[in-house]
Amino acid sequence: MHSMTNVVFGNYNFKQKVVNDTHHIFDVVRGKFVVLTPEEWVRQHVIHYLIIEKKYPKPLLAVEKQILLNGLRKRCDVVAYNRDAKPFLLVECKAHDVPLNNDVLMQILQYNQKLNVPFLWVSNGTENFCFDTQQGGLMLTELPAFVSAP
Repeated sequence: MHSMTNVVFGNYNFKQKVVNDTHHIFDVVRGKFVVLTPEEWVRQHVIHYLIIEKKYPKPLLAVEKQILLNGLRKRCDVVAYNRDAKPFLLVECKAHDVPLNNDVLMQILQYNQKLNVPFLWVSNGTENFCFDTQQGGLMLTELPAFVSAP
């Protein structure tokens, strides 16, 4: 697989704090501080990339969106909606040391059985893969900007 070549996370101005020796980062979508884990670092960079670089409106993003899958509650890392409130993009975030392998791909494909979005993105902060589900899973070299969202 070839990763998206132009996804380079910027130096975003994150609000951070330390509580009882635990680092927290402010999630602009959820409107609260959350524990800064390696996966959360990736998720927050993805969120800021979508908002700042790709012009996705913050109110149309959902973080840790709960879905019911085969009777089990699962949480999607990031879901972006279009202006018709239909899911448009599903993002699965992993920590830097988690390889983006078939297990990760199967996870996002299972989540997409419920959401049926046109675009999937998996990221571990270093590698990024984006797929167009309407084109038979075609791997994209660039994530679509919001203005091109249907």
